[in-house]
Amino acid sequence: MRSLSGKVVVITGAGSGIGRALALRCAQQGSRLALSDIDAPSLAETALLASQVGAKSVHTEVVDVASAEAVHAWADAVVEHYGWVDAVINNAGVSLSGDFLDLEPKDMEWIMAINFWGVVHGSRAFLPHLIASGDGHLVNVSSLFGLVSMPSQSLYNASKYAVRGLSESLREEMLVAGHPVHVTVVHPGGIKTAIARNGRCAPGEDQSELARKFDEQLARTTPDEAARVILRGMLAGKPRVLVGADAHVVHTLAKLVGARYQDVAARLSKRFDAR
Repeated sequence: MRSLSGKVVVITGAGSGIGRALALRCAQQGSRLALSDIDAPSLAETALLASQVGAKSVHTEVVDVASAEAVHAWADAVVEHYGWVDAVINNAGVSLSGDFLDLEPKDMEWIMAINFWGVVHGSRAFLPHLIASGDGHLVNVSSLFGLVSMPSQSLYNASKYAVRGLSESLREEMLVAGHPVHVTVVHPGGIKTAIARNGRCAPGEDQSELARKFDEQLARTTPDEAARVILRGMLAGKPRVLVGADAHVVHTLAKLVGARYQDVAARLSKRFDAR
């Protein structure tokens, strides 16, 4: 796939952040869009904006990606509407902060259901259609925290490492079987989105303060820039895409020092908490 013009592109979590930015960039390139989100008003706003900037058509549906039944029904609806699917970007995700022993089990299940199982459901529901397209592309959004671990992010790390492992294995399976589907896993660093403000945290943690620190100290890349890098990597057929200077620096550091990066992460976390 060298162009998005006329292609049917499916994007989950399209109501805001990276998902919305991806939808708008695809629209500007003349894509046919199939957008989903759990937030109906935000999804409708994205659809309107996409139509205004050049999308050939926009098909939307409110979908909870944690539900296998809902995602498979969405896939059927997209194929019924367009007839085929060219690219799927499993982008929907949430955050959960707090020390492991302080986290609530229900919140652990919540983040895994969306961040990991949502990608599983999206990949499983759409992959047969991507194969049938003859030139499909599956993009799964992991995180910088799918390459390195950080304290207070244990379940977020677990979900994003799982997305990485799933995606890399799927790519290998496509190569072994000779299927015409590229698979890309994306690792964004700090992106200026509402993920921290809309996330959950352990009891006793101040969610608004955590969000403030994320916004002021960690979020360096705009969603639009993230979308640009992701789509460029997708069209180039890259198996792995890092987004943001922070992602490149931290990933390189971890490769250089090996497992000892964890000691550095612990020290940096103390400094972050103290600010």
